[in-house]
Amino acid sequence: MKKTVLTYGAIAGIITTVMMIISTTLHHQNPDFKGSEIIGFTGMFIAFIFVFLGIKNYRDKQNNGVISLGTALKIGILITLISSTMYVITWMIECHFFYPDFMEKYAANAIEEAQKSGISAEALAETQKKMNSYIEWYKSPILRILLTYMEILPIGLIITLISSFILKKK
Repeated sequence: MKKTVLTYGAIAGIITTVMMIISTTLHHQNPDFKGSEIIGFTGMFIAFIFVFLGIKNYRDKQNNGVISLGTALKIGILITLISSTMYVITWMIECHFFYPDFMEKYAANAIEEAQKSGISAEALAETQKKMNSYIEWYKSPILRILLTYMEILPIGLIITLISSFILKKK
């Protein structure tokens, strides 16, 4: 199981890392965040195909075509954790060295988009307050790590659940 988890986790992690680098590069060329978020999340979904493939590989090639729900969940969660951790490490490096003002730019863009949408002054003030909170949170490396995990981990866990239910076989 260890080889399967490490192999498929690394492949998924490399995909999320490469897609994040592409997404960030595109953002630098187009600072309004259009397209870069789509590429980032598309990369996550592509990467997490390897959760399904890892569980299936273990079931079919290493466990004689049988896998319990618990084992499938364990494999999927471990692959997700490896991939997500590679994603978080990549973002921490990118954010620290190449994009230290990311959250300020993101917040400014969110506020600008809210203004363009014509929301009420009260709703705009709430958006500004929320964005200011994110800017403060992002100053802490621990909170930045947690926020980054919150981007990717839920997607991987959902795909793990779906894959585990589909692939379990007694």
